[in-house]
Amino acid sequence: MSRRDLIEAIDALLPQTQCGKCGFDGCLPYAQAIAEGEPINRCPPGGDATLERLAGLTGQPVQPLAEPSQLPLTAVIREAECIGCTKCIQACPVDAILGAAKRMHTVIVDECTGCELCVAPCPVDCIDMVPHPAWQAAESEADREAYLERRADLGRRRHRARQARLARQAKEKRLERQKRLMQQRRHAGSEGGAGSNTGVGPGRLRQRQMAVNAAEQAVKRVRQQLESAQRRQDAPAEATARAQLPEAEQLLADARSALENGTP
Repeated sequence: MSRRDLIEAIDALLPQTQCGKCGFDGCLPYAQAIAEGEPINRCPPGGDATLERLAGLTGQPVQPLAEPSQLPLTAVIREAECIGCTKCIQACPVDAILGAAKRMHTVIVDECTGCELCVAPCPVDCIDMVPHPAWQAAESEADREAYLERRADLGRRRHRARQARLARQAKEKRLERQKRLMQQRRHAGSEGGAGSNTGVGPGRLRQRQMAVNAAEQAVKRVRQQLESAQRRQDAPAEATARAQLPEAEQLLADARSALENGTP
């Protein structure tokens, strides 16, 4: 089995709560770590059943769980006490909380994975963790297994969608900052007139060189992110980096042109 196939197989066994109790930022990073030899006993939501399956897949011995196993939970916001700070929304790894600033928030129970990450940031302590109603309603072991499979599938898809959204927003903010910086520096350079750099004061030349340096660093960071994603076989991160690279390279080309030709 290839490393990539092993990671996918491990990830498929994890409960996709994205809770971070394993010490990693989500189930997929933990799967990648297990493939590198990380202990398999760090998933409380998965419990003993997941531990045994991971042992069978990886060949690691079954060990006691590092933390007690937990039954499926859901967050419930005491809405009358909510002050609308949005900190729980920012913390939720699967975007299962609805609300807006200074407005009451509520949890989408069917999409909540019970990760508990929303509890600690709440400044008024108005979030409770309770047994998930779908788990409580299950009348047989088959029903419980079906619920866990649905939760895992939904948790994986929503977590990846959130990661893609955050990466897209971060990219947009970064490019906007870079464009503003370039525009400011081009404007400063244009005050001395278009054409050759001859006669342009050292201050403007320094500004243009700083723009080149910043653009070079941006390209370097994107390439490093791409290489890292390829090594980790992280397809979403690789796609994001590939999408960012042409824009970063274009900014670098513009900065070099402004430095070499004195264009505004």
